[in-house]
Amino acid sequence: MNIGEAAAAAGLSAKMIRYYESIGLVPPPARSEAGYRVYTQAQVDDLSFVRRARDLGFSVDSIARLLALWRDGGRTSAEVKEVALGHVSALRRRIREMEAMASALEGLAAQCHGDGRPTCPILDDLGSERSDELSPRNGRHPGKGRRFGLDAPATRPRGGP
Repeated sequence: MNIGEAAAAAGLSAKMIRYYESIGLVPPPARSEAGYRVYTQAQVDDLSFVRRARDLGFSVDSIARLLALWRDGGRTSAEVKEVALGHVSALRRRIREMEAMASALEGLAAQCHGDGRPTCPILDDLGSERSDELSPRNGRHPGKGRRFGLDAPATRPRGGP
């Protein structure tokens, strides 16, 4: 089947399939004489596996490990369980971090009048030195900015937008 048919069968976009091939997560398929990708059912099964693992939030590295285990008839279920439980632990940590962020934002929103005044406790807090105290570096606000690699202090002029 061609990439469009494989994408539909696996529940992925053709762009994602090309990406997974480019990073080596899945091997590139054979090509037709005209240069088009030609996928086998086994390759579509691999792509479906990748999609399901991504749906569960596994990282690309973890998916590569799981794919290798899936293909390895000599694997042990203990190896697979270790990967899965490691991911569960990471998910629970992220949930705690997000709950802490939501609580902090709810507290700030409760202080905001939400009216026509220009003063805003939310913006005041975000722009204050106190915000640095809540960063993951100091342990009070775990996860803030971590997803996007923003743990380093911002370099911006003080005193306004």
